[in-house]
Amino acid sequence: MVQTLFGPPEKKTGLFDRLKQVVASTKAQLVERIEEAVAGKTTIDQALLDNLEATLITGDLGVKTTQEILAHLREQVARKKLTDPREVRAAIEQEILTILEHPAPSGAAAPKPKQPPIGQPEVIFVVGVNGVGKTTSIAKLAHFYQQQGRRPMLCAADTFRAAATEQLEIWAGRLGIEIIKQKSGADPSAVIFDALAAAKRRHDDPVIVDTAGRLHTKFNLMSELEKMCRIAGREVPNAPHQVLLVIDAVTGQNGLAQARQFREHGGATAIILTKLDGTAKGGVVVAIARELGLPIQFVGVGEKIDDLLPFNPREFVASLFEA
Repeated sequence: MVQTLFGPPEKKTGLFDRLKQVVASTKAQLVERIEEAVAGKTTIDQALLDNLEATLITGDLGVKTTQEILAHLREQVARKKLTDPREVRAAIEQEILTILEHPAPSGAAAPKPKQPPIGQPEVIFVVGVNGVGKTTSIAKLAHFYQQQGRRPMLCAADTFRAAATEQLEIWAGRLGIEIIKQKSGADPSAVIFDALAAAKRRHDDPVIVDTAGRLHTKFNLMSELEKMCRIAGREVPNAPHQVLLVIDAVTGQNGLAQARQFREHGGATAIILTKLDGTAKGGVVVAIARELGLPIQFVGVGEKIDDLLPFNPREFVASLFEA
């Protein structure tokens, strides 16, 4: 009998069913291969553990994260807490859930979003390299907050790429929300200053700031991002209150080097993982969370405006492991 940690969560909005569809390929790539590895086994031996290690790496959990999971499994085997191969699936399920719920390595402090003062707008920076779906994610994020009854404002602080502002303008028009912009090449910090002043006048909240798709090798651009954070904090205490790092699930671990720079210089607090529907290696969710020590906050599962789902670790793991 297949063991699992828990049954499916309540399907209040159908999001869980949608998530199950999105990760179906990952389930075949990862969970079903775990089941194949333990099928017919009567003991948990080195050969089985080696097979499981290869399976997790193939599922794109990454070498470092896989080694951590296997170390915990070996410890349980050594202490006789894990003896039946039929229990291995549930043990791996628990390890993945633990990582997603507590992505920061043991002893490390995970960054936390800050709260704006009462009556002041929440300021959300969205960062990430070009091509990961940052601009579209901003539009979806604005729609998400609209559905919560809030009045989001867009701030077009990616002044290096004129197309980015044009795309945001189109989305702002479709959503019926305000956008603050300046001419191409303007100082991004000046755009942020204007946006926050306007948001306080209009009582718009949150202010979602699009930043340039900075490459991690461009130190001057990272320095500019730090300046933008300082300007925002001067205008609204504790701002930016969230810094959401956009990563493309298809490129997965190839984007980790760049992502680490945003974690260091931009103070990223959480991750938006786009294009989860476009990969059979959804295990990268686990690798990215652990490698960066950041929680996944949203996942992109399609092209429609409502295809940005709030990420729930328990639902994600259940969608993979439930029978």
